[in-house]
Amino acid sequence: MKLLVLSRYGQQGASSRLRMFQYLPYLHAAGIDVEVSPFFADSYLQALYAGLSSGRSIIGYYASRARNLLVSQRPDAIWLEKEAFPWIPFALERGILPRNVPCVTDYDDAVFHRYDQHANPVIRKVLGSKIDQVMGNSALVLAGNAYLADRAEKAGAPRVEVVPTVVDVNAYSTMPCPSPDGRLRIGWIGTPSTWREYGLPMVPLLTDVARKHGARVRIVGATDGVPADGDFECLPWSEESESKLIQEMDIGLMPLHDSPWSQGKCGYKLIQYMACGLPVVASPVGVNSDIVVHGTNGFLATTDSDWHHAIDTLLGNAELRIQMGTLGRKKVENCYSLQKYGPIVSDLLNSVVY
Repeated sequence: MKLLVLSRYGQQGASSRLRMFQYLPYLHAAGIDVEVSPFFADSYLQALYAGLSSGRSIIGYYASRARNLLVSQRPDAIWLEKEAFPWIPFALERGILPRNVPCVTDYDDAVFHRYDQHANPVIRKVLGSKIDQVMGNSALVLAGNAYLADRAEKAGAPRVEVVPTVVDVNAYSTMPCPSPDGRLRIGWIGTPSTWREYGLPMVPLLTDVARKHGARVRIVGATDGVPADGDFECLPWSEESESKLIQEMDIGLMPLHDSPWSQGKCGYKLIQYMACGLPVVASPVGVNSDIVVHGTNGFLATTDSDWHHAIDTLLGNAELRIQMGTLGRKKVENCYSLQKYGPIVSDLLNSVVY
């Protein structure tokens, strides 16, 4: 079987890395011949997160994908992340994709809301149903959670399977890694945009509870608006260092607003924290309420008072942190591991051809 993987990003893009690239060894082991063709280069994301120009015309990325589709050997199936050409109507996209080739589309967020809830009424009219059309014309939709799966089913997708975002548990250690200064670490990891939206409003609360316990707040992957004082530390993200940086935390946080976009998120932060044996505190939004069993492997928090109490409780109770972290790791191994889903995804991709 020849499989063409049309990812959105290269290795630097979390969605592409987690939803597609980490499965490649399993696909190869299943006898699947894979060709990978990202839409955006890694340099695009690096520039985006740094607030700089990508150095390449966006039009160039569209031209490159179209050219790759024209010159690539005809595959037996396509594994497509979200859509082939962002912000292009489905009719044009379908005309460029090879005909009569089954397409498996993959979603780890509510990308359809970029169109159907756009502030511009013209965008809503022209593109509002685009992702529904992509889903409806797919042989199989792989959805990261029930919210995304429900949208695919309503769009008329003939087959929908829920495949959560998972981690390679062998890449995450639960070995305690105390900080050099002996202070506890309240941790958050993500992108600059998610920090601005979800993390930044919590700075006053985090400052207060951290100072109460002499702890520090570790922010990985973002710097905007983070206080330049001894209560916070900002560290750059890299694929090589992320597991160690999480391992050095004592509590992992995932705040969210209760919005349609947040309903589509797949809880990756939580799964990373729990894979390292950390207790977590999260907003009870979307899949977070499935991953976190309140009072067992972490806490669900809605109000500022909830958040403060949960973090305060964990910082003050080392035994509880260990207990919750152990149960969290077990849940990741059983429900959110690459080791479990690698063979499942390989079989699903094969099933659209054989």
